[in-house]
Amino acid sequence: MARTTFSGPVKSDNGFEGAIVGNVTGNVVGNLTGSVDASAGTVRIVSALLSALPPATVAGRLLYVSNANTGAGTVAFSNGSAWIDIKTGLAVA
Repeated sequence: MARTTFSGPVKSDNGFEGAIVGNVTGNVVGNLTGSVDASAGTVRIVSALLSALPPATVAGRLLYVSNANTGAGTVAFSNGSAWIDIKTGLAVA
C-alpha cells in the first residue's frame, strides 16, 4: 500500500486501518483498536464533572471524573449501565 501525506484533516466513511505513529489530536469516534506507544509521554483520557457524565451505555469506556470522591477525582469505567470508580469498585459519586 502506498503512503500519502496530507496537510489538512483526513476523514473516512469506512474507518482507517494500520498503525498510529506520532501525535493524535481531536476526538476519536468509534472503536480504536491496536496498541498505543506511549514512550514519548503519557496517555490522556477525557475528563468530566459528575454533573456532566456521558451515558454509561457502552461498556469499557474510560474517563477521569475530576470532582468525584469529594473533589479528589478518580478514574472510572463504564460497565454498560453505570460509571464505576476503579479505586472502590462502586458507582461514581
